[in-house]
This record gives sequence, structure tokens and C-alpha cells, in this order.
Amino acid sequence: MAIYKIFPEQDSFIWSEQQTQNMGRDEILEISTFDDPRPTEGNLNKIPSATRALIKFKNSDINNVINNLITTSSYVSYLKLSLANAEQLSQDYSLIVYPISQSWTMGTGRLADIPKTTNGVSWTYCGSSGSGIFWQTSSYSAFVTSSDNGFQRGGGTWYYNYSATQSFDYTSNKDINFNVTNIVNQWKSSSFANDGFIVKYPNALEFNTSSIQKLSYFSMDTHTIYPPNLEFKWDDSKFIPGTSSIVNNDGFITTIGNLQQELQEQSVYRFKLYSRDQYPARSFQTQSVYLNTKILPSSSYWALKDLNTEEMIIDFDTTYTKISANTSFNYFDVYVNGLEPERYYQIMVKTIIGEETIIIENPTYYFKVIR
Repeated sequence: MAIYKIFPEQDSFIWSEQQTQNMGRDEILEISTFDDPRPTEGNLNKIPSATRALIKFKNSDINNVINNLITTSSYVSYLKLSLANAEQLSQDYSLIVYPISQSWTMGTGRLADIPKTTNGVSWTYCGSSGSGIFWQTSSYSAFVTSSDNGFQRGGGTWYYNYSATQSFDYTSNKDINFNVTNIVNQWKSSSFANDGFIVKYPNALEFNTSSIQKLSYFSMDTHTIYPPNLEFKWDDSKFIPGTSSIVNNDGFITTIGNLQQELQEQSVYRFKLYSRDQYPARSFQTQSVYLNTKILPSSSYWALKDLNTEEMIIDFDTTYTKISANTSFNYFDVYVNGLEPERYYQIMVKTIIGEETIIIENPTYYFKVIR
């Protein structure tokens, strides 16, 4: 029932055609392959080019989640990027992510800078073009490699024995959602240093004169609600209803007993759900029959939707958004700092009873994240 998101400390994209230019503060991360580029720096021949995205999350943020928040022995991690634009995509394509094997500096450049900014990572350099620290192109350490077109040397280095691939088809969502649990586990065990992720097209598509594709994703400098994030999921739900009655048909009402309209950005909030029969049977007792509460079944889940865009921010998940229960009520926890501040979020509940799926979407069940 736990989902926690952290956000990058630095990101950029690098372009083989502009070998020393830095794009560390661009609002876009571009991943592309070109078949007919403009002449490159100092080279009047047309050479196919490519762009790759670099993203790094703080070690302290990752360790905090793993060591202090995750309460179970297993978890999954996903690298998530939101699509801003796509051009000339193939019907089917794939992207791949690797852990970077050299440290790099984000810089303050943008693609549109004139003159170009060179104070951070680029296709050739790990940092400023004056630093003299190049991306390796030979004499690699164990399990490290790179790839370029033989003319524009550089483009990053990475550990090739750990990776994740995501495939897309014509109808699939084009947002990136890599399962990078194996990479995060290597950082956790200190098998190699956390220098972030590099996201690119597979080698067979890059620098391919028969291929041209361009994907643009929102960066950490975006002015939207879609920055990259590293999402952790784990199941710490508990279903211990004791002798409490379980809802067993669709004739019930569920309310959030402790709903607050504003939640602090850094908080963790436990929502409490109370359910009862919509039309309770009469009985002889000292309190109203409308106070006889029941527990939603174990096949119940929560979700969050952005009220403005109506996008699912956290979707129903039968493993990681389970609703817990004790003898008095159902509950679930929301890690608020994984949500964009100054936004309104609607709480949704889904429960499965027999063959029937019931979704509760009360327009009054919402909250705002405040700074």
C-alpha cells in the first residue's frame, strides 16, 4: 500500500552533433536518432547523430527510502518520464536504460543558447568543456562500455550488465516507466557508484541512416507537473478485521472519516475509511443502526487523480495500493511529498465483491498539497 517518489538532483541531454554544448537547464530531455543531420562542429560531412538523456537522483534520497521508509524485504523501483512531444516514431520501438559509470556535472545550458553554453556535461565531456574530463571511449573498466559513430567520440559510459528495456507499440502509452530495481539494488549494495541513468535508443537504431525518431520528455526544470521521478513501491498492507462484518454486496456507503482539505508537502497522512450498509436492517439496540460499521473486503484499493488534468497520478494497483483494515475501519497511507505542491487531488476507491467491481469517486473527496 506504499508508493513513494523522489525527484532528480540533476538531469540533462547530450547531442552528438553539438559535441561540447551543455543542455543541463533545458526544460526538455531529448532522446532521438537522426538520419539527415546538419553538418557537425568542424566537419562539413553529414553524419547521422543521436541524443541521449542523463538523470541522477541523490544517494541520500534513495537510501532514506530503502533504509527508513520501506518496511518489507522486497520493493520495486521505476524510472518515470512524461512525454512532451514525439515525432516520426516507428509503429514499434524500444528504449533502454543503463547505470552511468562516470560522474558528470549538470551545467546551466539550454539548447537555444546563443552563444552555446559549455559549462556542464556534453557529448564529449563529463563536465565543462574546459575541464579536460572526457567521456571514456576506450580502456574501459570491467563491465563498462560506450557507443558512438566513430567520428563524434563520447556520448557517456555505462555498465552494460545491468539494464532495463521498455518496448512500445502503436497503441501504448509513450511515457517512460522502466523497472530499474536491479540497478537500484546495485547502488544499495555499493557494487558501483550511483552516477545516475542514461536513457537511449538501442545501438541498432542510433546512427542508423534508415531511422529517424525524436522523443521529448519533461525535465526537472519543466514548468509543468511532470518532472522525472524515481518511484518506489512496496506492499506493507495489513488486513486484520477480527470479527468485524465485511461488506459483501454493492449496497453500502463508504466515507473518509478524517478527510482534510489541505495536507503539508512533507507529511505522511493516513486516510481512514468507514463503511456501512446503505439501508441497514432494523434491530433492537441502544445506538442508531446507521452507526453499525463494516469493513471493505481485502480486494480493495485506492488511487489519486489530479483534479485539474483528470490524469491518474497514482493508479489502482492490486499489489501496491491495497487498502488495509483493522477491527474498526479501513485505512491507507499517502506519502504527500511525492505529489506536486499547490495541486488538488481526488481520492478514489475500488473494491471487488464477487464478480462485481465498484469504484467510489465522490467529488468531495479531495485535498490540496500545500508548501
